[in-house]
Amino acid sequence: MLRKEEIEHIGWLARIELSEAEKELFEKQLSSILDYFAVLDELDTEDVEPTYNVIGIKDVVRKDEPKEGLSQSEVLRNAPKKEKGYFKSPRML
Repeated sequence: MLRKEEIEHIGWLARIELSEAEKELFEKQLSSILDYFAVLDELDTEDVEPTYNVIGIKDVVRKDEPKEGLSQSEVLRNAPKKEKGYFKSPRML
């Protein structure tokens, strides 16, 4: 079972402030989840073949083959702002 300090640490890592009621609730819920993982960990999977893809989908994307790209003028044609052949954007701080 998770301790209250561990729940507080998880909240700190997630950068969320937890009320006392939420800490108690999450302590129970997360402990229950971890207990279930412990049950799964005890299962005998010795004769079970590992499964890497349960739905059998093959790679459906096109082959990555080089082809001619757009020219500089084509790329900049729809740019809202451009300067000296480059995209111009607002400054970011």
